[in-house]
Parts: sequence; C-alpha cells; structure tokens
Amino acid sequence: MEKLCEITVNYSSKIKKSLLPKISTSDDAEKLFKEVWSNRLEFVEEVYLLLLNRANKVLGFTKISEGGSSGTVVETKVVFQTLLKGNASSFIMAHNHPSGNLKPSDSDIRLTKNIKEAGRIMDIPLVDHIIISDEGYYSFADEGLL
Repeated sequence: MEKLCEITVNYSSKIKKSLLPKISTSDDAEKLFKEVWSNRLEFVEEVYLLLLNRANKVLGFTKISEGGSSGTVVETKVVFQTLLKGNASSFIMAHNHPSGNLKPSDSDIRLTKNIKEAGRIMDIPLVDHIIISDEGYYSFADEGLL
C-alpha cells in the first residue's frame, strides 16, 4: 500500500456562528458580494460563491472562476468540491457582466439550471444566482427563474 495516497477531509471555522452575516434577501447577498469582489468588476467576468449554513449564515466566500471581458467557464465539479469542503448546506452564486448589462444570457440560464440540478442531487441547494454590475444586480430567485 505504499503507493496509495490518503485523502482526508477537515472543516474548521475560526469565527463564532453568532458573528456570521445572515442572508435574508437578494439585497443582503449583493451587498456581501460587492464587499468581497475584486477591483475588476468592470473589466473581466468572475464567478463567486457564498457558502451558507442551515440558518442562511455565511460560512465564507470564494472566487470560483475568472475569465475575459465576455465570459468565463464554470465547472460544476469545482463548484461542488468547494461546497463540500466548505461544509455548505446551501449556496448563492454570483457573476458580473463587465458590460453593465444585467439581463441573463442563454448561457447564464443554462448554467443556473445545471448548477441548480446538481445542487438538488447533492442536497446542497442553489438559493440564488445574482448578476452584478457597478449599477445594480439581477436576482434569478427574485425573477422566478430558480
């Protein structure tokens, strides 16, 4: 067995649960995303996740993808590797449109559908997918597309 790698999973939180921010609305989520977003909001498309516990408190955030000015690639496997490692009970995904256009593209809608279905299977539901620009946001949940 000397050529077999051991795989371990460990989760440790360094912040008291009572101090974690709670997400109640898409506005709450958009404000948190804007706090952690890179300074490239109007330059390149990026995708971030907020990992939530059962009480909709934010366990943490991560940037999952970075692309160019007109798109980025999101791998479902990488999303769920992160969610599982982060012990998430649910999550919110966000990406930006450097153009400022908040209307979801066909690929945005397909991605949301695929991630939502994977979340259903994994029992880690997608709570919302938010498109962010410097002038506002679009919530898939608020618009009834989840």
